[in-house]
Amino acid sequence: MPSARDSRTGDRDPRAWYTNDVTDPAPVLPPLGRSTTRSDLVAVSIKSAILSGRLQPDEVLVERRLAEQLGVSKTPVREALIALTSSGLLTPTRNRGIAVRRLRAEDVQRVYEMRMLVEPWAAAQVAGGGRFEAADARQALEDAARCLEADDHGGLSMANRRFHRCLYSTCSNDLVVHALDDLQDLTALGTVSLLWEQWPTWRDEAQEHHEILAAVQDGDADGTEEMVRNHIQRSITRLARLRAQAATAS
Repeated sequence: MPSARDSRTGDRDPRAWYTNDVTDPAPVLPPLGRSTTRSDLVAVSIKSAILSGRLQPDEVLVERRLAEQLGVSKTPVREALIALTSSGLLTPTRNRGIAVRRLRAEDVQRVYEMRMLVEPWAAAQVAGGGRFEAADARQALEDAARCLEADDHGGLSMANRRFHRCLYSTCSNDLVVHALDDLQDLTALGTVSLLWEQWPTWRDEAQEHHEILAAVQDGDADGTEEMVRNHIQRSITRLARLRAQAATAS
C-alpha cells in the first residue's frame, strides 16, 4: 500500500484523506422510503377527530378506549398520542393522562405570528414557480362552501386547512412545509374553539380565499404574498384585541 507521506519532506501528505475517500469510499446505505405505520394511521384518525370537533378541548383521551374504538392494540395508540403531544395538539394532564389541548388567545396569536413569518413567502414561491395544485385548491373551496351553508364549522375549518396547504405544500423548502403543517393543525383547533366563537368571520375569509386563489392562478407572486400576509394579519389583530379586552376586564 503506498505511503501517505510526502516523498520530498517526509510529512504526511494532506491530500491523502481526499484520495482515500474518493478511491475507497465507505459503504453507503440507500435511503428508506417513507412508510405508513399503524401508529401513523392512528395519529391521523385522532387528529381528524380533534380538528373536526368530535374530540373537544380538555377531553381526556384513554389509550384502552381509543384502542377498542380503532380496533388496534394500545401500543400504536400510545405512540400516536406521544406524536400528537409533540406537535402541540394534545397536552399532559395533572394525573399523568393526555387531553386535547385548549388554546388560549395568546397561544393562537403566537401560531398566527409564526405563520406570518413563513406562509406568505411560501405561497409566493408556489405562485411564481408554477407548482400550484389548482384543482385541489378549488375542490377545497367548494367543500368549504358546502360546509358554510350547512353551518358545519368543523368541516369548514378542515376544508380551509386543505386550501391553505395547497398554497404552500409544493414550495421547494420542505422544512417550511413541515412547520406550516403543524401550525395549520393548531390554527384549525384555535379557529373553531376560540376565534369563530368571538368573530363569525367565515364568510369574509371565504371571499379572501377566492381572491388569493385568483392571484396564485395568475402567477402573481407579489400579489399572493401581500394577500396572504393581510389575511393572516387580520386574525392577529382580532386576537390582540381579544387579549386586550380580557386584560381590561381582569
